[in-house]
Amino acid sequence: MRLWYQSLTRPDAWPAYNAALRRLLDQAADPGTTIDVHGIEQRGGIGDQYRYLEFIETIEVLENVRRAEREGYDAVLLGNIADPGLQQARELAGIPVLGLCETVVHLSCMMGARFGIVASNDKHRVKVEENITAYGLRSRLVASGRMRVERLVDLDLGFREPAARDDLLSRFTAAAEEVSAAGAEVVIPAVGVVMTLVAEAGITKLPGGALVPNGVAALVKAGEMAVKLRALQGGNFTSRRLAYARPPQAQMAELTKAYGGIYASGQEE
Repeated sequence: MRLWYQSLTRPDAWPAYNAALRRLLDQAADPGTTIDVHGIEQRGGIGDQYRYLEFIETIEVLENVRRAEREGYDAVLLGNIADPGLQQARELAGIPVLGLCETVVHLSCMMGARFGIVASNDKHRVKVEENITAYGLRSRLVASGRMRVERLVDLDLGFREPAARDDLLSRFTAAAEEVSAAGAEVVIPAVGVVMTLVAEAGITKLPGGALVPNGVAALVKAGEMAVKLRALQGGNFTSRRLAYARPPQAQMAELTKAYGGIYASGQEE
């Protein structure tokens, strides 16, 4: 099985994080599963908490989804808490596409009745809350906290400098305990980079008893499950009725003339 893991980080701006992510992915993968990590190479990759910057990067994400399918990958994993381009990618791709946020919040609802999140800052928190609402799970979200990290690339220091690591983990646990005290049974580190930092530190449970899910590992296991389920369901995983329907073949020539080769030929299911 081959999985394409799409990060929204620029590799040269996040070297220590990407090394830690590689370790975490290797630990999570089943024997026989290969996971290739791809970051943002063309433009951006350091400030996706801002909507416009995320939008710019999402074009490359969607291009990479098409590339992953062309190159024979079995699924695409969007390893960013904003789930950039998730809906568009599902319409586009014939293989399963899973998002980090959607996956971990659904997992948290299986781990506990009520969950909370800890984002890097208020800007990030708002985006994650919007996603949770869109996924129909806002009623299960009881509290949101933040670490007060405004410059996201500063998080890379946590994988390189022990003092920075301890400071970031302290900020996370302090915010997470507040979220737990508000009634959360599961507390999600709502930043992909922080998920990796927390997982490497071995934090799976808070002193008050709330669980801390390993979202990166969950995304890997969900990807493996989706590939296996697709095979068991006659090659079907993504519904083509309504939300993820593709343009009908009768319109494809006209659309290709106007937009270029956006959809691969013969993709209608």
